[in-house]
Amino acid sequence: MPKALSELVQPDSVEPPKNFVGYNQHGVEDRTLSVYTQDDDTHLKDPTQRIFFLEMEIKPGTTMKYSLGRNIAGETFLPRKTAESIPFSSAKLPEILNKFSMKPGSVEAAVIQETIQDCESEVLRGEDRYCATSLESMVDFAMSKLGRNVRAISTEVEKGATLQNYTVKPGVKNVNEGGNFVLCHKLTYAYAVFFCHTFGQTRAYAVPLQGADGTTANAVAICHLDTSAWNPQNHPLQEVKVKPGTVPVCHYLPQGHIAWVPN
Repeated sequence: MPKALSELVQPDSVEPPKNFVGYNQHGVEDRTLSVYTQDDDTHLKDPTQRIFFLEMEIKPGTTMKYSLGRNIAGETFLPRKTAESIPFSSAKLPEILNKFSMKPGSVEAAVIQETIQDCESEVLRGEDRYCATSLESMVDFAMSKLGRNVRAISTEVEKGATLQNYTVKPGVKNVNEGGNFVLCHKLTYAYAVFFCHTFGQTRAYAVPLQGADGTTANAVAICHLDTSAWNPQNHPLQEVKVKPGTVPVCHYLPQGHIAWVPN
């Protein structure tokens, strides 16, 4: 089990952590992949930072400025039985807020509402999705799409994940030859919730990286093979300067997010 999962398995608790309203610092991968197909307002603090790149760039010697930042919120998993006893829908929002002693109209309440709405948003073409509210339900969804023999992989960084130049080192490996995998993004909620989905044909790579400051990382690169439904005006295609449906477009999986692949 990768560290990104094992550190979320904690004793049963339904109290939101002190740093609950702790949004991710890397931005794009925190929410659904609607950024690829709908109106986009992505703005990077550093215009030289890369988020998306071409598959041909995943080779030793390639250097790009990247952030492998992680979700800074500290929510852990609840046992499945406990999680399933707590409502998780917009229709039950008042009950949910009361459960966690959150005031309607507060920042915390807005985060709860936004996460639930993300999970209830319209399914994109070619997408199959599920919001997992427990580790057990996440595993079940992965197995329903990939078969019973699956494994989880995630980006692992030696130490801090500052924005810096990372160079691809020798040892790149394709980790899903068949093109199938389930991607799970950690959302901000009162306990661990992951937005899991399949999204068309993809390839995943294990990529050894070394930062300019000596930091080493084993990153997971996700390449989307079919971008024909993506909005040509949005950041991903604008950054790599290609048209929808032409070539695969890739990004690194931020720390704390999980990819499930056939074992």
